[in-house]
Amino acid sequence: MSVILKSEWLDTPLGKMIAVVDEKVLYLLEFEGRVNLEKGLKRLEEKMQSMIVPGRTEVTTSIEHELYLYFGGKLREFKTPFVTIGTVFQKRVWKELQKVSFGRTSSYSEIANKMGEPTAFRAVAGANGANRLAIVIPCHRVIYAQGTLGGYAGGLEHKHWLLNHEKTAFKAHVEGICS
Repeated sequence: MSVILKSEWLDTPLGKMIAVVDEKVLYLLEFEGRVNLEKGLKRLEEKMQSMIVPGRTEVTTSIEHELYLYFGGKLREFKTPFVTIGTVFQKRVWKELQKVSFGRTSSYSEIANKMGEPTAFRAVAGANGANRLAIVIPCHRVIYAQGTLGGYAGGLEHKHWLLNHEKTAFKAHVEGICS
């Protein structure tokens, strides 16, 4: 086995999230009720040729602190180092998702257009759903072109809450309510 992966459940206002880390980076951050969470954990073990064991590292402490700040409306960009595991196309989509600003949304077709692949909006939606770093790679900020929420593996109620949270925190920051 090449690395030892450690997992810990973190408390958030939306319930528990599982963080999977090693000594250097975050590999997975997901809500407890995420669709196919167990499959995602098994797939990560296979890709990394490792077992996931309970435990924490400095990376766990870092993401836990950043989540605390994020949910408190005081963090707009995550600095905890992470690794994405996916296809070249998925990684391109995830890079594009990271450009969607806090408090804003984008559509699957807008992401596809920005990538220079305007007909790939369904593939963008698939890559969005394959993201395993909830909130850090803000897949919750992607909506349908007509403005409706669309799917979210962490649950539509979480997506709705996260978008409202960010819009409120962003508005407060812009209006000078937050420092």
